[in-house]
Amino acid sequence: MDVKEQVREKYGKAALHVKSGGSSCCESTPRSVACADPITSNLYDASQTSAIPEEAVLASLGCGNPTALATLNPGETVLDLGSGGGIDVLLSARRVGPTGKAYGLDMTDEMLALARENREKARVENVEFLKGEIENIPLPDHSVDVVISNCVINLSADKDRVLREAFRVLKPGGRLAVSDVVTRGQVPDDIRQNMLLWVGCIAGALEENEYAAKLAQAGFEGIHIEPTRVYNIEDARAFLTGHGVDVDAIAPQVEGKFMSAFIRAVKAAPKECCGPACCS
Repeated sequence: MDVKEQVREKYGKAALHVKSGGSSCCESTPRSVACADPITSNLYDASQTSAIPEEAVLASLGCGNPTALATLNPGETVLDLGSGGGIDVLLSARRVGPTGKAYGLDMTDEMLALARENREKARVENVEFLKGEIENIPLPDHSVDVVISNCVINLSADKDRVLREAFRVLKPGGRLAVSDVVTRGQVPDDIRQNMLLWVGCIAGALEENEYAAKLAQAGFEGIHIEPTRVYNIEDARAFLTGHGVDVDAIAPQVEGKFMSAFIRAVKAAPKECCGPACCS
């Protein structure tokens, strides 16, 4: 089974688990028990989640909160890549207001069904959930003002294409504002090669300088990567346990090397021509 099918299977099961009364980040844990995942836990504050259906919060498998850090203005169009249960789409829709629009894109039927139920519960009308892959965004060129994503781009086996697609659908002057897991320095090969860890947002993470280089290659400017949560050895122990990895051998090697980060970039608007001199 390739990475994409691994992701589809895991996130489909997570959506079904939420609908049956659990939490997506801890598939064997009832929703009454807090999830202890060091990556996905404690990302949203009560002022945000109070207006969002509980199932949208429980279905969140992100590593950050792009809606809290991104600048979203009334009337803008926002696209969330890998929208899952819809929490970031619903939060964005409220930020851009009734004159704006928020799209969520996901490839997993179960997550899309859950997200659409959450949209109805939230009574938010300026939201549309699309089925598709982030490597092939089903929207026209220059159609959105802001692209957001929450710990999904690192799951793709073709990140260059994802970033090119994000650049394509952005309007000139549009912004990319995503949360993602990145690495700092060399990461052990056995972490990279473990498919379960890839699906869990870890093994697919890019080194921060490589991430910036890929953004530049896609055409983005104004690139900035800001760490929001650096994981220590005990965090590593929490997410490596149970994945067939020798935790004691690997944990010291990942100390401080994995982090959630907020990644900003812009699609530059064409320069206005002021005469023959500046257009030459």
